Amino acid sequence: MSALSRRFVLLWNPRMRLCVLLGFTSGMPLYVLFTLIPVWLRSSHVDLAAVGLFALVQFPYTWKFVWAPLLDRYQVPFLGRRRGVMLIAQIALVILISAVGRLDPVSQLVAISICSAVLAFFSATLDIAIDAFRREILHDDELGPGNGVHVTAYKLSSLVPGALSLILLDHMNAGGVFLITALFMLPGIAMALLVDEPRADLFRPRTLREAVVEPFREFLARGGVRQGLLILLFMLLYKLGDALATSISSAFYLDLGFTRSQIGYIAKGVGLWASVVGGIVGTAWMVVLGINRALWIFGVLQILAILAFAWLATRGADPLALAITIGSESFISVGLGTAALSAYLARSSDIRYTATQFALFSSLVSVPRTLASAATGFIVQAIGWFSFFELCALLSLPALVLLPFVAPWREKTAGDSSPPSAH
Repeated sequence: MSALSRRFVLLWNPRMRLCVLLGFTSGMPLYVLFTLIPVWLRSSHVDLAAVGLFALVQFPYTWKFVWAPLLDRYQVPFLGRRRGVMLIAQIALVILISAVGRLDPVSQLVAISICSAVLAFFSATLDIAIDAFRREILHDDELGPGNGVHVTAYKLSSLVPGALSLILLDHMNAGGVFLITALFMLPGIAMALLVDEPRADLFRPRTLREAVVEPFREFLARGGVRQGLLILLFMLLYKLGDALATSISSAFYLDLGFTRSQIGYIAKGVGLWASVVGGIVGTAWMVVLGINRALWIFGVLQILAILAFAWLATRGADPLALAITIGSESFISVGLGTAALSAYLARSSDIRYTATQFALFSSLVSVPRTLASAATGFIVQAIGWFSFFELCALLSLPALVLLPFVAPWREKTAGDSSPPSAH
C-alpha cells in the first residue's frame, strides 16, 4: 500500500464518521430557514422583496461570536460543555420548527419572522457547540478531510427541508410538513446523549474576561494585526459571490417556471449526488494538495459555478439546464469551495478558544448570506436575474487577490498532508 493510500485509510476513522452526523445536525436548521420557509412564503404569494428581506432573520449566524465566549467559559450542569449545549439547542429547534408550520404565511408573517429569528439563534448556538466539538476531536492533520466530510453532510441535510419537505408541501398541510422536518433532528439529539465529551475542561478559560479577550488577542498577536485583518477580510469575501447567488435560488427557480416538485426532484436530487461526489473529491484533493492550494483552485472553479446560474436564466424552465446548474453549484461551491474554507477556518483557530474563534470566523463567512442577501430581491427586481448572477461572479474576484497574502500557494502548514498522529 502506498503512503498516500495509507493516509486515506488512517483518515477514515471514527472521528471522521462522527463528522457525518455532526454536519447533518448542524445543517438541518439552516436549510429550514434558507430553503423551506422562503419557498413556502413565495408559493403563498408573499412578495419577492419580502422574501429577500426574510434573510435578515438569519442575523444570529453573523453575531454568534458575541455569546460564543459563554460557551467556552461555562457549561450546563449535565453532559459536559459541548454536549449539554448541543442537546438543549436541538430540543428547542424541534419545538420551533414545528411551531412555524402552524402559522399563516399571509396574516402572520410577523409572527413567522419572530419565530424564525429565535430558531436562527438556537441554530447558531448549535453551530458554535458543534464547530468547537469537531475542532476538539480532530487532530490538526485531520482538519482538511474532517471538515470536508462535515461540509458534505451539512449539504446533504438540505435534502430534508429542500427536497422531501417541498414535495410533501404539494400533498399535505404545512403543519404536518414542518413537524416531519423537525423530527429529523432526533439523530442529533441521540448523538449528544451518547458520544463522549472531548477533552473535558482541558483548555477551559478561568474567567469570563479571559474567554472574551484572549481569543481576539491571541489571533491578532499570532501574525500581527495587519495579517490578522487580511485573514478576516479573506474569510468575509471568499464565499461572497456564491452566497449571494444561492441566497434566493429557490425563488429564482420558481420565477423561471419550475414547480415545487421539480425543485425537489430535479434540483435537490441532482444536488445530492453532486454534493456527495464533490465532498469526496474535495476531501481527497485537500489531502493531496493541502488546504492552501485547494483554496486557490476551488476559488476559481466557484466563479464558473456562479456563471452557470446566469446561463440557466437564459434557458427558462429547462429541467436539464436546471440539473446541470445545480450539479455544478453543489459539486464545486459546496463539495470543493466550502470544504476548503471550512478547513481553513478550523486551522486558523486556537484549540484553547475554539468556540469563540471558530464562531468569529464562521460569522464572517455568514455575513454575505445574512446581510447582503437581504437586498438580493431588490437587486434582481432592478437588473434582472442574468445581470444579478454576473454581478455575483465579479464579487468573487477580490478574495482571489488576497490568496497570496493569507494562503500562499507554496506554503504548507499543519493540516495539509502529513498523516495524523495517534491519540
